[in-house]
This record gives sequence, structure tokens and C-alpha cells, in this order.
Amino acid sequence: MAALPVPLPSVKMAAVEKRRPAIAPAASFTDSSRSSVSRAAATTESEEDFLQQVGVTKMLRAALLKVLEARPEEPISFLAHYSENMGLSTPENGGAGEPPGQLLLQQQRLGRALWHLRLAHHSQRTAFNNNVGVAYECLSASGRKKKPGLDGRTYSDLLKRICRDGEAPEEVVAPLLRKIQCRDHEAVPLDVFRTGMLTCFVLLEFVARAGALYQLLEDPTLAVADRRMGQAVLDTLEGALQASNRAAAPVHYLEAGSRLGPDSLAVTMDRALVARQPSSPMTREEFLEKAAALFIAKVKPVG
Repeated sequence: MAALPVPLPSVKMAAVEKRRPAIAPAASFTDSSRSSVSRAAATTESEEDFLQQVGVTKMLRAALLKVLEARPEEPISFLAHYSENMGLSTPENGGAGEPPGQLLLQQQRLGRALWHLRLAHHSQRTAFNNNVGVAYECLSASGRKKKPGLDGRTYSDLLKRICRDGEAPEEVVAPLLRKIQCRDHEAVPLDVFRTGMLTCFVLLEFVARAGALYQLLEDPTLAVADRRMGQAVLDTLEGALQASNRAAAPVHYLEAGSRLGPDSLAVTMDRALVARQPSSPMTREEFLEKAAALFIAKVKPVG
């Protein structure tokens, strides 16, 4: 008896088989793998929460936004300088006793205020005053336990930062800071804030110009100046400042010092040499300190 032929699958059945999705094997998770995934997720969440609580996330976001806003040629150096301005306070500069998060927020506000204050030179009166107003608002922002407004401690900290970053000798700017600082818990109005900022920037420029004057007097071999000539220039500078008594704004004192042209300085130095009196050396530090004292004497104390 002949064997019956086995029927071959039709083309239609083969097409159905191809369209049928393959069943993937069920994934098997052990208890140890589930616990490791849970621990990793919890760790990531806790790290993010910590960075947000201490203000690091907000600070880094602000720094990156400043880079995008300024588009500096050297972004890495820009970020380094920005971070330095917002460095944490230490016990030496009055940072003790504050929660870490509050310190970061306070330093962030100071850095932002400094940023706006440096955007325009003080001689650009309208732009500078506008930036002073923006800086005042940055520092007056209220925190969780802080009422809106600017206190004397924040105002004084900003004055110190401006003078420190200006590279003026500490002994030169210390008398000015004592004159225009406010008490820690004293409320600082906008007009006092504006006058203090302007006075600091003008003093730094005044000291820089006094340093340029000293270079004209300095003996390159001895790195000191003749006392007779140094004192003669200081006397002439004092006369120029006395002539500006009618102008109370600090910027006018700077303008008065600028009137010391080469002719008047040459006459002053010639008179000092003709005197033929015994003399001693005058150091750069002494000259700058005395020149700054002439400026600071014209500044009205706060309050």
C-alpha cells in the first residue's frame, strides 16, 4: 500500500506565522538586584536634595547663566573669578555662626551685586546709578527668616570686597571704611548705599593716580622718592583739594587731583630742589597713605 503524501503548509499559513510576535522570555530579578537599584535611586535623590538645600545647584545655575550672558573670551577664567567672588565666608571675615546654606546665598548676592557695580565706570553717571540700584535690590532680597531691606553688615561686607578687589593697601582704605561703614543691624537706605559705593570706587582710582605720581618721583635705583619732592607734590595736591571745597561729591575730589598737570608738577618739583634742605627717602606706602588721607579728610562720615 502506497504511503499518503504529507500536505505542505500553505503560503498563507507561513505568512501568519511570520506576523506572530515572538514571546520574550520573562525577565527574572533577584532580590539582591532589586535592592541595589532601589539604593542607587535613593542615593541619587538624596544627593540632589542636598545640593539644592545648601544652594549649590542655584549657585552653579547662576554662574552658567552669567557665562551665557557675558560670552567671555576665556570662560574658564571667568568662572574662576566668579566663584572666587562668591567664596564662603570664614570666621575671620565674619562668617561664623551662619548656616552653610545661608552663607552661600549671602555670598551669591554679594557676587551678583559686585557684578552689576562693575558693569559701568563711575564717570558714566546714569549707567552707574542704575547699576547701583540693581545691586541694592540684589542685596535687599529677603530670605526665609529675613525681612526685605539692606542691613549694615551686608553693606560693610560689600565695601570691604570692593576695596580688597581693588588691590589698594589695607592701611590706606581702612580709615575710609571706618568713616562710611554702618552698624551691623542698622538699615541702610539707597542714598547712603550709593554714596558709599561711589566713594569706594573713587578712592581706588585716586590711589591709583597717586601711585602714578609716585612713579614720577621714584628713583629707579633706590626704589624710593626724595622726601622733599614727595611732600611738595602732596602739598600741591592738598591745595587742589582745598580749592574744591564747594563740591561735596567724591568724584569732584578726583577731578581736582586731575588738575595737577605736568607744568604745575614741574614747578613744584623745581621749588623743592631749589630749597636745598636736608632730605630723607619717602616710600611708596607712605606717599599713598598720605595722599589717601587728604581724600578721606574730605569725606563726610555716615550718620
